[in-house]
Amino acid sequence: MHDTPVERLKAALEGRYRIERELGEGGMATVYLAQDLKHNRRVALKVLKPELSAVVGAERFLTEIETTANLQHPHILPLFDSGEADGLLFYVMPYVPGETLREKLEREKQLSIEDGLRIGTAVAGALDYAHRHGVVHRDIKPANILMHDGQPVVSDFGIALAVGAGGGARLTETGLSVGTPYYMSPEQATGDQQVGPASDIYSLGCVVYEMLVGEPPYLGNTAQAVLGKIIQGEPVSATSTRKSVPEHVDAAIRKSLEKLPADRFTSAQEFSRALGDASFRHGVGARGGTAGVSQRWKRAAVGLGAATVVLAGGLTWSLFGRAEAAPRVERYASPFLEDQEPDNLNRNHFSLSPDGSFMVYRSSSALWVRRWSDLEATQIRGGAGGWTPSIAPDGSAVAFWIAGEIRVASLDGGPVRTLVSDAGPWPRWGQDGFVYARVGAGGNVTVRTPGTGGALDTLWTEPDGEDRYVYDVLPRGDQALVAVVYSGEGARDPEIRLVDLGTGESSVLTTGNGFARWAATGHLVFLAADSTLMIGRLDPKRGELTGSPVAFAEGLVAFDLADDGTLFYTSGNPSSSEFELVWVTRTGGVTPVQPGWTFDPDIDNRGWALSPDGTKIALKARTDLGNDIWIKELPEGPMTRLTFDEADDRMPRWHPDGSAVTFFSGRGGPYAMWSRRADGTGEATVVYRDPRGSVFDAAWAPDGASIVARIGGITGVAGARDLYSVRFAEDSLAQPLLTNEGYDESGPAISPDGRWLAYVSDQTGRREVFIRPYPDVNSSQVQVSDGGARNVVWDPDGQSVYYINDGPTLGEGRSLMVAELRPGPPMAVLRRRALFDIPNAFYFANFTTSFDISPDGERFLMARAASQDTPDRRRFVLVKNWIREVEERIR
Repeated sequence: MHDTPVERLKAALEGRYRIERELGEGGMATVYLAQDLKHNRRVALKVLKPELSAVVGAERFLTEIETTANLQHPHILPLFDSGEADGLLFYVMPYVPGETLREKLEREKQLSIEDGLRIGTAVAGALDYAHRHGVVHRDIKPANILMHDGQPVVSDFGIALAVGAGGGARLTETGLSVGTPYYMSPEQATGDQQVGPASDIYSLGCVVYEMLVGEPPYLGNTAQAVLGKIIQGEPVSATSTRKSVPEHVDAAIRKSLEKLPADRFTSAQEFSRALGDASFRHGVGARGGTAGVSQRWKRAAVGLGAATVVLAGGLTWSLFGRAEAAPRVERYASPFLEDQEPDNLNRNHFSLSPDGSFMVYRSSSALWVRRWSDLEATQIRGGAGGWTPSIAPDGSAVAFWIAGEIRVASLDGGPVRTLVSDAGPWPRWGQDGFVYARVGAGGNVTVRTPGTGGALDTLWTEPDGEDRYVYDVLPRGDQALVAVVYSGEGARDPEIRLVDLGTGESSVLTTGNGFARWAATGHLVFLAADSTLMIGRLDPKRGELTGSPVAFAEGLVAFDLADDGTLFYTSGNPSSSEFELVWVTRTGGVTPVQPGWTFDPDIDNRGWALSPDGTKIALKARTDLGNDIWIKELPEGPMTRLTFDEADDRMPRWHPDGSAVTFFSGRGGPYAMWSRRADGTGEATVVYRDPRGSVFDAAWAPDGASIVARIGGITGVAGARDLYSVRFAEDSLAQPLLTNEGYDESGPAISPDGRWLAYVSDQTGRREVFIRPYPDVNSSQVQVSDGGARNVVWDPDGQSVYYINDGPTLGEGRSLMVAELRPGPPMAVLRRRALFDIPNAFYFANFTTSFDISPDGERFLMARAASQDTPDRRRFVLVKNWIREVEERIR
């Protein structure tokens, strides 16, 4: 009995295709990576959604899809096969590794004029060929354009046609339809099922516009709003937004986006020619005023007031004549893809936009923007390594801290600029347009400067024992909500004050844990000392709360509140949790090291390592005694404490002969590499201390005569992590090994024969695994991973390395990858493959290696959250229109 669609599919296709894993899911189909057993090739096998298959019907779908099988064009992805399997309709296309144009745009935001025109011209050629063979695509969008070796290839040609033809009227009746709102032509938006080549030309015009401008021509917070603009919106101009777009290109795009099909190009080839014709003009361009909307189309659109627009996913929207319902309070748990959640629950990881339509947050040591209208987040250009984001009042940019500077990144992909130097990590962009920051050697001077740049205005210098953080600026711009955190002899609960920005005078509103925001309804929203979300009426003139604050939710870690009343909050344990160590086989089987045994590794530089003989584990654990290194005897022996200093000890590493454990500690000054005998005898001694900075990690050479140490690196500072070599018989000072300015090298691992150094570097723009000869690292280099990686470990035989792939190579999560090597010289990667999918509960550090391999190479030592079945252990919650609850409960 096969209960799930994929199980039914595997059984029905047995002997023809072997399904390996799911690649993704769209509005119409789920895509699987499969092996074509007959031709021994990898293919993309796409299966229509069951509900869509039921509506479309097998016979009609397969008849219509056959019309696309004979399309042969260099920029069209061919159709290999199609059929029905146990009631499921499927079709097969070549598997093209790499990215889609959508992913390319998410990464680059805007393309160069040359690149955008090259891609647009190639796709136009594919469309022209298909149109001349009687096939209309109907769903041209960046996600359906694959980038293969830099060349665009259009996928799913004719699939939308087959679905539409197969479903007919039943498709509309059931609320299922093809096409993507941002790229729908006006005739598609009004439900016309008989669309022609002009519809594809319109969609391609949208794609070309987005490649050059950075966003589709018509945007909106809802699909209804987008489609309304497509039908009735004013014409757009790429040149008016991006001045470097040539006038003839802007003219060609504007003609392709005409409301009436008859006003567009007569063919995709004509569109292509116009893109390359410097003399082409259409209507009135951006330099002479924008052409008006066709009045004929406006009248036609008004006449369609009762038309219903049907979107994929079963949502039906009426564009005209419908009164908007009062906004409801809506809650969404974890509104992120599994591999795109914020790194941490704390306040320094996220910021809501003032209009509540998106947020900026930190994930995987980078800043991301998550627009609720999109399905996933996109990385902010120039935000790698950034912390404490704060969004501008108009939502156009974000201020953040990195490497001692406050920088500003445009959210449309523009350049990053430095706003404040010598600053601490807590900028706040006020409603008054100023960015507030803490500067000076101790970060004890609060200043503000216009978000556009300018002179610094000093507001106050903090007294000893106080840290003051601006959390919000009231609408008039003359008062701010400031959290005051006390330390030293006068330490007490933080206070929330209302500060006059002109005089510096302040009044204490309440105590809490520091979080406070002004609500547009006139309320103060804050966290009490016990992490309860509280709301009270604020009287700014009197500088006090009127009445008793009301409790709304308990157990919050941090929150942010938008001007429109959208609330985002986190709950759980922000700094630590119980972990369990597990054995994972090469096929992904998981077994606890000792059932029921857990430990708290704390938040900073978690680490565990297996002894060379595989009988013990060294780990960092936080207890009531402090942060220390402990030894766990296997299989179910005791755990004994190895270090006893009050300082924080972290990242244990075994000496190659197993006699001692080295670790990294700040005892006596900057972090240094320390060692103590594994049996607990003798005192801890310094292995290596560097006068240039802290030593945070190191790898032993197999002979124990040298180490490769990672020196430098502060959380949130990019490019400060470098690798040095220490040969104990020769060097009193570590010698530079890989010290490239501007990017990080971390996670060193020396091969079992001592001839090769594996490490992680972000020299390509994202972290990847590299291997170089050791110690002569400058003689050659080979990139091992592709698509983002961290945590590299050598196989005991030295013929392979294992690493964690940051990209969703299996399902939606990470995977453990193995790279089989040809030692050389020169070193070469023979093959990369995924061993198994890694659940999200598993932990892997960013800059240090946090898994290990057994001496026989058959099992991996990993760690996962012990309380993974607790639903509210780590939560991210979005509440739309939350302020309505405030209005109802507090009058």
